[in-house]
Amino acid sequence: MARRQSEANGARRSLWVLLFMVFVFCSVAYIGLSAAMRPRRGDSSSSVVDSGRGAKEGAKEEEEEEEVGKCCRGIEGLELWGAAVKWGSDHRFDSARGCCRACEAMCPAASSDRPCLCNSWVFCGDRARCGDRFGECWLKKQEDVLFPAVAAIGENVMWTSGLIFGEGEGIIGLETDYGTLHVKLLPACAPRSVSYISELLQSRHSAGCQIYRAEDRGNSWDLNGFHIADASFGPPYALLQGTLEGEGIPFKNIPTEACPTIKRGSVAWVGSGPEFFISLANHYEWRKAYTVFGSVLPKSMEIAEKIASLPTKPDIWKSFNVSVLKKPINIKIKRITKGTKSSFHES
Repeated sequence: MARRQSEANGARRSLWVLLFMVFVFCSVAYIGLSAAMRPRRGDSSSSVVDSGRGAKEGAKEEEEEEEVGKCCRGIEGLELWGAAVKWGSDHRFDSARGCCRACEAMCPAASSDRPCLCNSWVFCGDRARCGDRFGECWLKKQEDVLFPAVAAIGENVMWTSGLIFGEGEGIIGLETDYGTLHVKLLPACAPRSVSYISELLQSRHSAGCQIYRAEDRGNSWDLNGFHIADASFGPPYALLQGTLEGEGIPFKNIPTEACPTIKRGSVAWVGSGPEFFISLANHYEWRKAYTVFGSVLPKSMEIAEKIASLPTKPDIWKSFNVSVLKKPINIKIKRITKGTKSSFHES
């Protein structure tokens, strides 16, 4: 039965008021998150808002594969060297993602008995510069995938290249006085971020890298990181925060890469880095505004929880209450290789 005009108008007004209230609530929550996650040095270029905007401006194809496990990205203007397992002259694709997937298919998951035959790919995707080589997809095997051989790099290079880390590869250790956090790097989601971490490893200089903020799960998230019904979303915000800027090592802002849902164990930049955080919970309430470049292995999460329980003192960042460690924790970045005592199985 149709309503009278006056009733219909009243219903419309009520609906618009409700929508406006929802919009205001979401906006305030997002602004609050931005302030609560601001870099310690207050660099406006590294704000969470900027990071979220960058993710939205990415290509549609990239937006569709944001979640970890679906990413397949590379770095434009980079040509990797290495032994070819498939020659690009007779192996072509329409996109870099297709080339990446072809390499990925030759490096199966740990559940497979097949060895990883491909750990890097090189694609020619610029029609103007590639000419008759457009679409060439070279699949290669690096001797050391964490430190790949570079043939050429720069704006004048027509190639796009990427890495694939197999089981037990691409794992670094964030060594602290409370134990070593084992982190699996994600080159298919954040290739530029992984490249920076590789530079840190090669420099063997971690002075200045530290964790300075620690907030536990409180009464808002359970042991597995799931939000408890009707509980608040912080504070505390269930995270560790710090910096990966080594003293004496010039840092260049890292462009926004894949921004998947933040889950327990996610390691992500705050803005464009070098400030980073490790999530102790599944933060589905956070917008996809953080570049995730790694994931803490499950067995290392107990160390993260231990750090989150250390003594803290209250601080205020742009009117938001946060908890910072009374004594910041220094981090030493090291490589974890297969067969070492400190190596962990990824599952």
